[in-house]
Amino acid sequence: MISGAGCSTASGIGDYRDERGAWKRAQPVQHSDFVSSHEWRQRYWARSVVGYPVFRTAQPNSAHKQLAEWERDGRVVGIITQNVDRLHQQAGSVRVLDLHGRLDEVVCLGCGAISSRDALQRWLETHNPWVQQLDYQAAPDGDADVDLANLPEVEVPTCEACGGVVKPNVVFYGASVPRDVVDQAYALTNTADAVLVVGSSLMVYSSFRFVRAAHDRCIPIAAINLGKTRADEMLTAKLHADCAVALAQLDNSMSNS
Repeated sequence: MISGAGCSTASGIGDYRDERGAWKRAQPVQHSDFVSSHEWRQRYWARSVVGYPVFRTAQPNSAHKQLAEWERDGRVVGIITQNVDRLHQQAGSVRVLDLHGRLDEVVCLGCGAISSRDALQRWLETHNPWVQQLDYQAAPDGDADVDLANLPEVEVPTCEACGGVVKPNVVFYGASVPRDVVDQAYALTNTADAVLVVGSSLMVYSSFRFVRAAHDRCIPIAAINLGKTRADEMLTAKLHADCAVALAQLDNSMSNS
């Protein structure tokens, strides 16, 4: 199974694309910009100071819980998720592959040390108290829209161990998914009897390639998504519906069959 942002919208985490697969807002920070520019890191962390708490309080919705129940029943053998919110795991799913990483961790690009994003949040709030007084609008994945007129004043965190650049332990746009994660996702896809896509337009290649691999194997591929997907021509079946509602209906249908 492959899940995307649409699986978490009922939990209050926004998605990136509309029903046509187009961007709803400006694209997120690019990996190259974050790594090369102190100003971009100031921009990212300032927005994250106010956006992350909203993201962090999200709870699993009925779609996550339904998929966890299907895993316990043996109907779902694994989830490849594009989401970085860990809500599948909170709902009880065990075999989950975080394709794009996890936002609750921070990684140092210098020494590779991994630390808690919650601890970093405390540092950010202590060193940038004025940012928390600004008006903002929460955006997907812990981001926020904020008017940063005083951007040069934003203090940026560094690694406590080596002083290096730290970033969320997620795959930013423009970066590649680690090879070992890709290999695990292919292994899961190549042993599946069918693939279900839940809440993803598959517009990013990082997830689309696994649907294409399933199509090459000639196994059934179904999708539940509000809008078009990149793989529409490959699908065996498709439901244009809210993920939580559709999964509940499917569960009821299977229980009565």
